[in-house]
Parts: sequence; C-alpha cells; structure tokens
Amino acid sequence: MRVGAFILAAQFPGQGQGEALHRAVRSAEVAEETGLDDVWLAEHHFVPYGVCPSAVTLAALLLGRTRRIGVGTAVSVLPTQHPVALGEQAALLHLTSDGRFTLGVGRGGPWVDLEVFGAGLAAYEHGFPESLDLLMRWLREPRVDAQGERYAFREVAVVPRPDQALGDPDDPCAVPPGPPVVVACTSPSSVRMAAERGLPMLLGMHCGDEEKAEMVALWRTVAREAGRDGDEIAAAGHVSAGVVQVGDGRAGATEALTKAMPGWLRQGLGAHVTVDGRYRAMRDPLAYTELLCRLHPVGPPRLCADRLAASSERTGITRFALLVEGSGDLAATEENVRRLGTEVMPQLG
Repeated sequence: MRVGAFILAAQFPGQGQGEALHRAVRSAEVAEETGLDDVWLAEHHFVPYGVCPSAVTLAALLLGRTRRIGVGTAVSVLPTQHPVALGEQAALLHLTSDGRFTLGVGRGGPWVDLEVFGAGLAAYEHGFPESLDLLMRWLREPRVDAQGERYAFREVAVVPRPDQALGDPDDPCAVPPGPPVVVACTSPSSVRMAAERGLPMLLGMHCGDEEKAEMVALWRTVAREAGRDGDEIAAAGHVSAGVVQVGDGRAGATEALTKAMPGWLRQGLGAHVTVDGRYRAMRDPLAYTELLCRLHPVGPPRLCADRLAASSERTGITRFALLVEGSGDLAATEENVRRLGTEVMPQLG
C-alpha cells in the first residue's frame, strides 16, 4: 500500500496566498521526513480553493527539495495546456528526478480558464481524448506528428525522450520508462477512456468505496475488451483520493475539519465562474465536510489505519492521496502529516 499527501495549497478565509503556498511546501517536506510514499499536487486558476496554478511547476520545486518521495500531479488540467508542452515538462521531471514523478491529468471543468487560455469550450467538451492521445504518443515515441481536429503539425523529434535515463536498462533498480500517467475519472465514459488506453484512474474524494469499486470493475471489463492482458490489468495502480485527519479521538478530529473546511469550501467553490454562464449547483459546505469525515480516515490512528485497509480491500485500490490540510492551520497540518506517517502507516504493514 502506498499512502500519499494530497495538497491543494488551499487558501482558507483570512489567509494570504503566500501562506497557503508556504503550508503546501512545508506539508510536502514533512511528508518526506515522516515516511509517506507520495505527494500529490492539485492545480487551479483564479480561485482560492487552491492557489497553485501549475502543478508541474510546484512538482519541480518539491522534487528538487526532496530525495526519496514520489511527486505527482492531481491533476494537470489538459484542455488548458498543449499536450506536447506538458509532455516535455513531464519527461524532464521524470529524467531529472530518477523516476519519482507521476503525471496525473484530467479534463477539469467548464470554467473561465478555457476563455483566458484560449482553449474554448470545445476543448473541455470534446477535445480531451485527442489531447490525451497526443500526450501519450509524446511520452512513448521518438518522433511525433499530429493530424487531429485541434492539433496539426509536422513530425518532430521528442526531446528529451522519457526512455533516455542513465544506467543499465536491465538493472531492476534502473529508472523505468515513463513517467507513469494516471487519469482523473468521474464518470463511466471517462473510466472507459482510461481503460481502453490501459491508464490507471485517479478517483475523487467525493466517492465512497462502493462507487469506486464499481468504477474499478468497469475499468477492468473495458480493459479486457480492449485486449489488455491480465498482468497489466492486475498491476494497474489506481489512486483513491480522500481526506485524513489524525487525532486522539474521532470527535476531536472531526471537529477540526468541520470548523475549518466549510468556510474554505464556501469561499473556494463559490469563486468558480463558468465559461458560458451555465448554472451550477454548489454542494452544501458543511454537509459535504461531514460526508468526507464519514467516508475517510478521520479519527485516532487505529481507526484511520482500519479505514484505509478496509477501503483497499473493498475497492482493490492500494494507492491513496489524502488531503492533509483540512484544518487550514500550518502547525496542525504538519502534525497531521507526521501522525499519518509515524502512527498510521506502521499499522498498515
């Protein structure tokens, strides 16, 4: 089982943006110190829900400051970026970090981001498969051209190539070809798209174990129908996003989140603006926080370990990206990360 910290650089009410980013960086540093396996970084634009606009840029910083921990994006929003540019950055981070980087990509939402970056609504509604396929070709082939609806260009060389790591490729400790790619999936259609390409899923924190198990089962079925072999299907490293708050008791851990998260959710989610003026319903912030506390490891270390183990058994997922900054406080977040690494992870075997 791999347990990682999910970091949004969330700006809580009354906090500055620099404060949110400082807490994000410190959380990642403490995650390495305390033995967590991974750090996962979100990106958002123009909203205090998360003030990191480039997950790959923050990943580069953290890969330079750490030596062991894996760093991934959860996610880089593909419709607002050129797949080749993102592929070049991913290859660079993969090679210079000795294979510690994972690229997570997603479709994002119908936000004003599409207008600002010139992508247009079509990039969100129809263009994701084309962008994903071009990205994957860039990460796997030595030369690439494009003749698609959105991207068309002559054949060019892939530089740097992700398979050009130093060392003996037959050495079991050598950097594998990569970087690994995961796809955020929120619907049956996105599950099918990932499965057809043999790409593991990143499943959201709003989903319970039953829904995640259904998505994993659908992924396996579609992957088999697409000709993926059994070993590849069994080895798929799906990632389950969630929330963690380690405390001395369940009531205290829950209170730490219900005091802080609703204000952040109300401010952060409420700041999203759609590109075309469409109506969107916002979750009730308190009810959503209470749901997350019921679904995920919130409470004393033994309860947190049991919940992670039970979730893994029910879903078949062995990789977790757990939001650690739900209290909104730097010292409390650092303590939460330390307790996750030193008190929860040892109980997971």
